[in-house]
Amino acid sequence: MGRLVTCRAIRLVRALTGRPKILFNSYCYHGSVDESLIVVGPDGRGTAREGNVGAPVDVTQTSRVAEFNDVDALRAALEPGDVAAVLAEPALTNIGIVLPEPGYHEQLRRITNETGTLLIIDETHTMSTGPGGYTAEHGLDPDILTVGKSLAGGVPIGAYGMRRDLADRILAADVDLEDVGGVGGTLAGNALSLAAARATLGEVLTEQAFGRMVPLAERFTAGVQEVLDSRRVPWNIVQLGARAEYRFCPQPPRTGGESAAAHDGELDAYMHVYLMNRGVLITPFHNMALMCPDTVEADVDRHTEVFAEAVDDLIGATGG
Repeated sequence: MGRLVTCRAIRLVRALTGRPKILFNSYCYHGSVDESLIVVGPDGRGTAREGNVGAPVDVTQTSRVAEFNDVDALRAALEPGDVAAVLAEPALTNIGIVLPEPGYHEQLRRITNETGTLLIIDETHTMSTGPGGYTAEHGLDPDILTVGKSLAGGVPIGAYGMRRDLADRILAADVDLEDVGGVGGTLAGNALSLAAARATLGEVLTEQAFGRMVPLAERFTAGVQEVLDSRRVPWNIVQLGARAEYRFCPQPPRTGGESAAAHDGELDAYMHVYLMNRGVLITPFHNMALMCPDTVEADVDRHTEVFAEAVDDLIGATGG
């Protein structure tokens, strides 16, 4: 459903602007939306992301790409005037957490305004920042906001909202909002999805819950960092609200490309199996932990204990 909502938002901005292309960040996450599977290649140009099989067209026909935090690349990609919208996560999340540099979002908003490009912020993963996601926490100013599974605790759902003036333009343009151009289909208004969203918004994505979860994520981050510092291990850990993730490189990556280059499949497998065999589960394809309302300090401290053992055994096996 999150993917469906994103696709609808893309169609709306194309209809409103008359422009064909959408700009994405390299190694972004917007579900399996065809247009988003584009990365910056070795030559600096856009190319299909590895594993993008069966694409209906060459992704460069529909999309442009710029590295996250690269303002110059963003400006150059928007200058031709054929990009309908930038579709961006507030922070990259599916290639390891990559946080925006100071002033990046202000520049993103300014450049999109100057080039007549709409700005869509996708909060599907970054709802972990706090109530209202990263957009509310940091006062972002998108034209359209999209959110998916996090809105209902993982149950299929999607939603989007937009500025009042943009909504008025869509209504005036007589755009189909119910059938081929809108949000319709088997899961539209699904009772289970709506009940799950009501429960999630009322019990999980609340000020009170985040008041517990964020300090636990801080405790998790501090515990991992202490292990890395005391063992002089050249890894890093980054926190985003109630979420934290470690990467196998000395400094937090500033772009998706840098984060992808830091991937080490053998280390990933080692850490996951080591933790799992000792009763600690983190996300299966990231070194990421997400605090929930039921997480307690003992859970966090158990991870720190086992993480330290894993690092010590790795150092012992490799000779330092």
